[in-house]
Amino acid sequence: MANVRPFFIFVTYMKSLSEVQPSVLKNLDLLAKQVVEGFITGLHKSPFHGFSVEFSEHKLYNKGESTRHIDWKLYAKTEKLYTKKYEEETNLRCHIIIDNSASMHYPIAKNQQLDNLNKVGFSAVAAASLMEMLKRQRDAVGLSIYSDSYEYYAPEKASDRHRKMLLHQLELLLATSSKASTDTCKYLHEIAKKIHRRSLIFIFTDMFQTTKDNEALFEALRHLKYNKHEVVLFHTYDEETEFNFNFDISPKKFVDVETSEEINVYAENIQDSYKELVRKYFKDLKNKCLQYKIDYVPVDIHKGYHEVLTAYLISRKINK
Repeated sequence: MANVRPFFIFVTYMKSLSEVQPSVLKNLDLLAKQVVEGFITGLHKSPFHGFSVEFSEHKLYNKGESTRHIDWKLYAKTEKLYTKKYEEETNLRCHIIIDNSASMHYPIAKNQQLDNLNKVGFSAVAAASLMEMLKRQRDAVGLSIYSDSYEYYAPEKASDRHRKMLLHQLELLLATSSKASTDTCKYLHEIAKKIHRRSLIFIFTDMFQTTKDNEALFEALRHLKYNKHEVVLFHTYDEETEFNFNFDISPKKFVDVETSEEINVYAENIQDSYKELVRKYFKDLKNKCLQYKIDYVPVDIHKGYHEVLTAYLISRKINK
């Protein structure tokens, strides 16, 4: 898979990240509850009306299972086979990993609001929302944050005190900036060594790496699957600029915030070739994840949290 970082990361441009200190979104716990309630309301208005708030009434039908408990009414709505699940659910263990390198603090905003977050801010709110879902299921959650160092680690626990501690760490992500480079490979290996019991692992990263060795990156992701862990990769990006390269016609100086490489260009002169290169990069990422049985979920940070929470819902049912 071709490495596109020297070209792709130039969209993080114009200002030093140290010039702007993003504001903290107030009461992340309450905000996460609002996000989850909106998601649940949407589920109940969708063809998945049969799901309860706890999401434990149905599971996907697997070929070879008894057809006795298939919900045919739900099949008529969704054209998918689900069986009614009566047995008591076992608790799940989940570990959330967030990339806190400099590129994750793009785009730069003087005042972060829910609809105006950078990539790490989006990841923090998404992680808090996942934690709210996990709390409702009485599931254990842990957290790791890394950049060019292993900045934070907490093992999986289900207590309310533990969850509040993790929320505090997420609020710190919203309140600080970063100039750190990315050392994903090293710290994914370290995280994998710490997670001993079978878990559902969520990773939030923009997939910008200082290393040019993509195989080493995927070896690290494969390491996370050791001990039968389920891995979901949320590829966070700003579609308008990082995918479509949509800038005005004036000349721009693009600066890589992690390597300080610079380039001066007219955006319109390279937009088409840039989009083609990035489209291929996304496709290659998806194919690599399929090869290694990693769930790949590209997430535009301006399109809300539905995809993140849906991925959790699907993964939780698979892991039951």
